[in-house]
Amino acid sequence: MNLIKNFIDGKFVESTKKFEKRSPLDNKVLALVSEADRAQVDAAVAAARSALTGPWGSLTVANRVDLLYGVANEINRRFEQFLEAECADTGKPMSLARHIDIPRGAANFKIFADVVKNVPSEFFEMETPDGRGALNYAVRSPIGVIAVICPWNLPLLLMTWKVGPALACGNTVVVKPSEETPQTATLLGEVMNQVGIPQGVYNVVHGFGPNSTGEFLTTHPGVNAITFTGETRTGAAIMKAAAEGARPVSLEMGGKNAAIIFADADFDAAVEGTLRSCFANCGQVCLGTERVYVERPIFDKFVAALKQGAEALKPGIPSDPATGIGPLISKEHQAKVLSYYHKAKEEGATLVTGGGVPTMPDALSDGCWVQPTIWTGLPDSAAVCREEVFGPCCHVAPFDSEDEVVRRTNDNVYGLATAIWTTDLQRAHRVARKIEVGIAWVNSWFLRDLRTPFGGAKQSGIGREGGVHSLEFYTELKNVCIKL
Repeated sequence: MNLIKNFIDGKFVESTKKFEKRSPLDNKVLALVSEADRAQVDAAVAAARSALTGPWGSLTVANRVDLLYGVANEINRRFEQFLEAECADTGKPMSLARHIDIPRGAANFKIFADVVKNVPSEFFEMETPDGRGALNYAVRSPIGVIAVICPWNLPLLLMTWKVGPALACGNTVVVKPSEETPQTATLLGEVMNQVGIPQGVYNVVHGFGPNSTGEFLTTHPGVNAITFTGETRTGAAIMKAAAEGARPVSLEMGGKNAAIIFADADFDAAVEGTLRSCFANCGQVCLGTERVYVERPIFDKFVAALKQGAEALKPGIPSDPATGIGPLISKEHQAKVLSYYHKAKEEGATLVTGGGVPTMPDALSDGCWVQPTIWTGLPDSAAVCREEVFGPCCHVAPFDSEDEVVRRTNDNVYGLATAIWTTDLQRAHRVARKIEVGIAWVNSWFLRDLRTPFGGAKQSGIGREGGVHSLEFYTELKNVCIKL
């Protein structure tokens, strides 16, 4: 039986208490995972604090950049190992993880190393009453120990999206991966040791949230800031914990994202993009689409095309090139998604396709499978049109005017992302500005320049990450005033 340990102060540490990690494919136990207790969280935070004043704290920016490039290169050298671990934990198709999760996970270290290396600072000259003047300039300093709370849907990518800039800015980190996806964060500890990252700079503690590792970490007085990606309810709990000590938080939380398809859109491109945004990673993408608004003249045609695309997605194992969709992450999440499938039926939805569990071979029959599902016919007030399902499903509704669809899209507590499909350039600019989200795509989806700001509006988050925007969270900006 594979045993996954915590990584504290450069060493792999076993815990007395352990929990099972089960495969989403067949529900069999993949590994036992060490659940870090309070003492081990204390040790991880202490190691991170010690590293701030040790060799890590004395490195130049150029030295840190070289080490982070080394981390990226070592991930890529061990690409297949990371790929297998990620797909074992999540069940996602290797074709998807090979294209997105692993290369982007490695690239995050290089991207933010380059940002830190090249970022400018402020400089001002000012007059003074004595006529001699003064100079003001800004310097960036690391915040200190960062608690990184990671989700399970894109484990390596979203973890390094935070660890990359945190380390580039000179901080140290204690990472708590999701209990559902412990492997790649642990494997990264081997990489850190291999390339010479000093002990204590990168630490990993495994466990759960309340009354477990997550709570021990986020309430720890030795943690200087907390960054989190996950559901809104957990984010709110972390904000409350961070209030003790007035510690900064960066939160990327839930979404109920909309796609808006105007009648003049490139039809095939809109169908293909919406298929991906609804069903990629079995719908377990924070930026994914669950509400689809289609202008009435093309509504029936679009629904038919989306149905055809969804039914062509073949469920299967990660290594099969023909696999178009994997399982959900866990039995618990499968039950949640299926409860929404049942709720949609109760509320009177017209089922276009899906709505249940696919028939799988005996070896996979106990896995966390659900069918890609499309509904029509519900009002915007229905639960599956307002609440985040986080599964491979969407509701498609017609609209008749631009003002109407903007109002309906914005009528939600979330505001993470939207995708707008139109060939009218003026309309594209106009609608993108009006939608209350952190990112608005036009004629695309999941197209990310990592230098640009990323985050959510309303209950989808607080703060922005990406490029120099990450530095605003991971550093303290100090003004130095020199009297001449």
